[in-house]
Amino acid sequence: MLWKLVAVSIRSQMQYPASFLMVGAAFFLGTFIDIVGIWVLFDRFQMVKGWTLFEVGLIYGIVHMGFSIAEVFARGFDHFDILVKQGNFDRLLLRPISPLLQVAVSEVQLIRIGRFFQGLIVLVWSASHLAFSLFSFHALVILFSIAGTAALFYGLFVIQAAVTFWTVETLELMNITTFGGVQTGQYPMSIYPRHFRLIFTLLIPIACVAYYPVATLLRHEEIPFGLGLVAPLAGFVFLYLACRLWYVGVRHYRSSGS
Repeated sequence: MLWKLVAVSIRSQMQYPASFLMVGAAFFLGTFIDIVGIWVLFDRFQMVKGWTLFEVGLIYGIVHMGFSIAEVFARGFDHFDILVKQGNFDRLLLRPISPLLQVAVSEVQLIRIGRFFQGLIVLVWSASHLAFSLFSFHALVILFSIAGTAALFYGLFVIQAAVTFWTVETLELMNITTFGGVQTGQYPMSIYPRHFRLIFTLLIPIACVAYYPVATLLRHEEIPFGLGLVAPLAGFVFLYLACRLWYVGVRHYRSSGS
């Protein structure tokens, strides 16, 4: 059922292939501004807190690829406040399918995959300069980090929708954690103040899904090797907790009153 609903959403977007390609290309080119900014920084200073451009490129690629995967499949949550305000969420509750699943597949925006390929290019480029093989232990850790990053950002989109049950309006504050989280997570956490690192390690574990695994592989952090490698599990735990919050909101939902 899940894949059938996803396929329907994708087919609807592919009805206009020229528009799909142009918008996808726009996302691909638009996100290059971030890596250009990082390149300018390192062209001036060569190293930042002991990190080289290619090492930061690994973190950058992981964060942007993971966020792109979440963004493609979580856009239904981004527009969930409209369903609540118009009372259309009531219809979803009457169907014999999980409302969480219905919202998740209501809008699969494949056009946003451009960010994924841009992050992939940066990741492969950085890994090649660091002599990381695509068929090695390092590659498995990177793939696990990408999956954990996708789970984390997906969880943030779910929380953004869940907050609507109590506020009706989607809080713009959540954009600080989603799009702001991408901007924060694409740099090494060691450049931030200690209290800032604690927030993005314990509260919103962006550091766990990308920074700590890469820092462990490159020996930039004095943490147990095994702990650094399993750190991306925090992204999956965060997604689970976000889904639990969603169901708490559903139990307290009382319709729009219209």
